Amino acid sequence: MKFKKTYILLSTVILGLVACSKEKITEQSAADLQEPLTKAALNAIVKNEIETKNDVFHWKNANDHVLWSSVVQSDSIVSIGYQPKGFTQIQDKIHLINIHDSEWSNIKNKLLSFISEETNRLNPEQKISQADILLPEPDGVLPHFMVKVHNKEIISQLRSMPEVRFVEPLGYEMEEDFQERSDSGCGLSPNDNIPTADYTTTSPSVKIPWNFYNMNIPTAWSTSTGAGIGVALIDTGIYPTQSKLGSEFNSGQSQGRILSRTGTFNSDFWWWKTKPDGPNDKCGHGTQMAGLIAAPRGSGGSSVGVAYNCNLLSIRGTGDVVVNGSKEKTGVKNALVIAGNNSSTKIISMSIGDIFYSSTVADGIYYAYNRGKMIFAAAGTSTSFTNWVGVVFPATMSQTVAVTGVKDGSSLNRCNTCHSGSAVDFVAVMQRSSNNDRTSLTLAKSGNTPSSVGGSSAATATTAGIAALVWATNPGQSRSQVLSRLKNAASVYPSRNGQYGWGIIDAAQAVN
Repeated sequence: MKFKKTYILLSTVILGLVACSKEKITEQSAADLQEPLTKAALNAIVKNEIETKNDVFHWKNANDHVLWSSVVQSDSIVSIGYQPKGFTQIQDKIHLINIHDSEWSNIKNKLLSFISEETNRLNPEQKISQADILLPEPDGVLPHFMVKVHNKEIISQLRSMPEVRFVEPLGYEMEEDFQERSDSGCGLSPNDNIPTADYTTTSPSVKIPWNFYNMNIPTAWSTSTGAGIGVALIDTGIYPTQSKLGSEFNSGQSQGRILSRTGTFNSDFWWWKTKPDGPNDKCGHGTQMAGLIAAPRGSGGSSVGVAYNCNLLSIRGTGDVVVNGSKEKTGVKNALVIAGNNSSTKIISMSIGDIFYSSTVADGIYYAYNRGKMIFAAAGTSTSFTNWVGVVFPATMSQTVAVTGVKDGSSLNRCNTCHSGSAVDFVAVMQRSSNNDRTSLTLAKSGNTPSSVGGSSAATATTAGIAALVWATNPGQSRSQVLSRLKNAASVYPSRNGQYGWGIIDAAQAVN
């Protein structure tokens, strides 16, 4: 998973701000609390919590001043989750809720009235209506909404209401020099110098990546090729110029399958006022992941996918692989609703994430999970300096299957840019131990010459493909049955490694 920016060492001044914990902020003078914290101070607080708790940053742990400051220092869009007073375990029931029923719609209207009335009371010169602050919510099924909020008093009161599940800044992002990036995301290009030892050629005329053999994928093909199983890929879309994910999706030994493409991401500045951009990739990451999962076993010397006979639903839910802005969060959440409601989809692959927990996206995860989908999520890929961050969201959620990449060899050793941690469930071989630049192969923007790809992104897509192979042996299996078969065929099972979960899946064993 490629993050679009990079963590670097902070200046001495910013490092000094790490000591400004939430507790110390509450001890500041009343005058200080009237002004929002700077982004440098907020970033230091975020970094401190991630390091201290070895977890992604949760807004629920922030005090009102930190939360309000983050709203002010972003796009002022707040996501508010709601529920009737006394309602419990919403994560298990969210797919059954009808937000248009009176008990739910009345709560939403009550909260909107409160926000607009308080906004006018605190800012009498503005004359705000509900229409002025409420942003359209395209999914129409999840119990949360987005509003523009500027006043800390309103945020504080909302957080104390029993009908409010969460109040979070939707679009807060770290500073330009304080985010992280990867070496395996946007900007794919064909690799004209692939060592011959890094692939084999099979009929009709495709390249099998070297690392597929580390997971016994080619042997598994004698039992299953993923036929009849739908995989939804939530990523950056697919390039229309890649015919293997277009007119040649059914070619060679890949026949009778369905490719669907749609988009929920809107790159426009006023994204809530216009329609999504469409399904076409403008980054390259989604094309690479689609190739790993479902590239056809055709001709021309291109690379083949793990489940080369599965059906593929590609959803452009984000513009890159960091789910860290309002547009990304709503795009991914809406993509999860689409995949959750797609009856032919059994597996969702998400090689995307962020260091912030998002309750908005989590609602989408709950929804799709409760509809029986098996959701794979990347543990995180970054620069080698920043892979101390640990597993990123949403791979940290128990509803997802977290995957990271390792190098080849007799022991588990994560790839140089991969994250690991206790939330990891499986790993996939993605990198040569002798050379960090020799990774797996997948499709490029166009043509037959493969591109190279690695990291936990590629590991996630590869593992989602293996799950499709297993599910195809008996389409009537439940998600838990498929997951049990993956575990039973993993290298560490029945033990579990504290950093690498159940280990490397033997695909041939899993399908049999």
